Amino acid sequence: MLTVVLGRSNADAGTLQNHPHPLCEDSNMADAKIVSVTIGPMPRTLPEGMGDPMPKVHAYFDDGTDEVLFHYYPDEISLTESEFIGLTALEAKALRRLKDVSYLRS
Repeated sequence: MLTVVLGRSNADAGTLQNHPHPLCEDSNMADAKIVSVTIGPMPRTLPEGMGDPMPKVHAYFDDGTDEVLFHYYPDEISLTESEFIGLTALEAKALRRLKDVSYLRS
């Protein structure tokens, strides 16, 4: 009997256990906690800053890995490095989404 899990055959089921979330590239990423973050660089003021890249949130994890989590619009949401300490990558992205939705509803 062939069992299908999340659209995959049971032959692939063993690899799914190592990847608890489809957005995570390695098995520990879902559980790795952020230990430090850098945010920036911030764009220049307008009009000089027209076309400048938006700041990025770059996280460093307790398993030794690092990742750019996202870019954001600093005129819409405010983020600080300390908000991310102890969160996973998915939790950090959820925090950004929460702040973004809050801004859009205001």
